[in-house]
Amino acid sequence: MEEEKEKLMKAPDKSRFKTVCVFCGSSVGKRQSYGDAALELGRELVSRGVDLVYGGGSVGLMGIVSREVHRGGRHVLGVVPKSLMYEEIIGETVGEVKLVADMHQRKAEMARHSDCFVALPGGYGTLEELLEVITWAQLGIQDKPVGLLNVEGYYSGLLAFIDKAVDDGFIKPCERGIVVSATSAPELLQKLEDYVPLHSAAVAEASWEAE
Repeated sequence: MEEEKEKLMKAPDKSRFKTVCVFCGSSVGKRQSYGDAALELGRELVSRGVDLVYGGGSVGLMGIVSREVHRGGRHVLGVVPKSLMYEEIIGETVGEVKLVADMHQRKAEMARHSDCFVALPGGYGTLEELLEVITWAQLGIQDKPVGLLNVEGYYSGLLAFIDKAVDDGFIKPCERGIVVSATSAPELLQKLEDYVPLHSAAVAEASWEAE
C-alpha cells in the first residue's frame, strides 16, 4: 500500500500533457487548504514540465497557481475577455495574455490550447467552465480528461450529484468515468495521465466556437 502511494506521489520523467487548463476561483476562499492546494498544483505542473492555461490575472487561487508555474519557469497563458482587462478586476497579469472578445471565446481558447482540465475550488464561473468541458467529453466533442482537485471534500457534493444522476438514469454509467478526482495534485495528475477516453475519437472537425 505504501509503495503504491509513493509511486503516485512521484512525478513521471515526462508528462504526456504539454499544457493543462486550470479552472479556479478569483477568491482564495476561507480555508488555508485551498491556497495550499493551488500552490501544490502549480509546483506539480512545474515538476512534470507542463505549461499552464488559465483565465488570466493574479487574484485568488488563479493568482497563486499562475505565479507558481511562472516562477518555476513554465509558460503561462492567461485568456482574458477585453471587458475584464482592468487591473482592479483581475490584478496584474502573469505570463502571456491573450485578449478575446467575450466569455464564450475565452472558454474556446482555453480548451483549444489545453491537453486536459483541472478544477480547483471556485464559484459559479469555475463550475460553469467545468460542466461545459465535461459535457463536451460526454458528446464526443473532445476527449481530453477532466479532473477535480477535491480539497477537503469541496467537490464531494458535486460528485454525489453525478452519482445520483447515474443512479436515476440521467447519466450513463460509462459516462461517470469522464470525471476523475483526487485529494492531492500528484494523485490527480497521475489519474489524468492514466485516463482512457470515453470515445475512440472526438467528433470529426468539431469546432470550439459557434459558426
